[in-house]
Amino acid sequence: MNDYKKPNLSVTVGNLSLKNPVMTASGTFGYGEEYADFVDINKLGAIIVKGTSLKARCGNPPPRIVETPCGMLNSIGLQNVGVKAFIREKLPFLRSFSTPVMVNIFGETIDEYTTIASELGRIHGISGFELNISCPNVGAGGIIFGVDPASAYKVVEAVRKTTNLFLMVKLSPNVTDIVSIAQSVKKAGADAISLINTITGMAIDIETRRPKLGNITGGLSGPAIKPIALRMVWEVVSHVSIPVVGVGGIMDWKDALEFLIVGARAIQVGTANFINPRATLDIIDGIEKYLIDKGIEDINNLIGSLALSEGSLK
Repeated sequence: MNDYKKPNLSVTVGNLSLKNPVMTASGTFGYGEEYADFVDINKLGAIIVKGTSLKARCGNPPPRIVETPCGMLNSIGLQNVGVKAFIREKLPFLRSFSTPVMVNIFGETIDEYTTIASELGRIHGISGFELNISCPNVGAGGIIFGVDPASAYKVVEAVRKTTNLFLMVKLSPNVTDIVSIAQSVKKAGADAISLINTITGMAIDIETRRPKLGNITGGLSGPAIKPIALRMVWEVVSHVSIPVVGVGGIMDWKDALEFLIVGARAIQVGTANFINPRATLDIIDGIEKYLIDKGIEDINNLIGSLALSEGSLK
């Protein structure tokens, strides 16, 4: 019999309590039901469902997914059933689990964001929101909400006034200064920040000389973006006082540990779900075994333990 004390894996992200730091990344886990045959959702730290808009969206024309070296490009176009159908058709299933459910929401105007937050904020079974601000603000000439500190502030401030639920803002990496955006959403009332969203990219078919994606460009995810995501998480953790959730290229427990060590309070698993439907559970098990092997009784003693000089380990 193994003689060891089971380590504590529970963490808090703002006022959100999680049984472990492993979340699903929006858009890669559907509404949970799609993975229920493979994953015990009660074992997850949190589930973040597919991005939800005010009205249903059909998404972009195909092809919508292209494999790339060490990753993939996607141009799904945020296809979803819309907020009313989500409440009616998807939420009842999710309510049957003890795992916190967060809804990723997006819009083309600030009013759309606040209307969605208001609709969902009155519904039982939702623990909070993840704001996707990597969308064009049609009311401001098409500028992406998340690439400008002032635009990011306005949309987060408006949603914050609409709801008291936990509010996490997902940041785009397609910016010059990620820290200034993070500081802006913190001032606007965000409880936490998740980063990074996908990196804009494209792929070309050399035989036809045409883009491989129907939308021409798409979002790059997978192992190729992990070093960028890790650097941005470290920068934001170093300059912003609210909790950070790391996402981008996390394929196994070793990847997850890197994000926790640089200071992320939790992590999200995205592209890995397409390769291994049980990736989230494997990561939870791997983290637990690492803590046992290292004699670390509480995962919170590992979070933010980055050693920048010899002998500086906590």
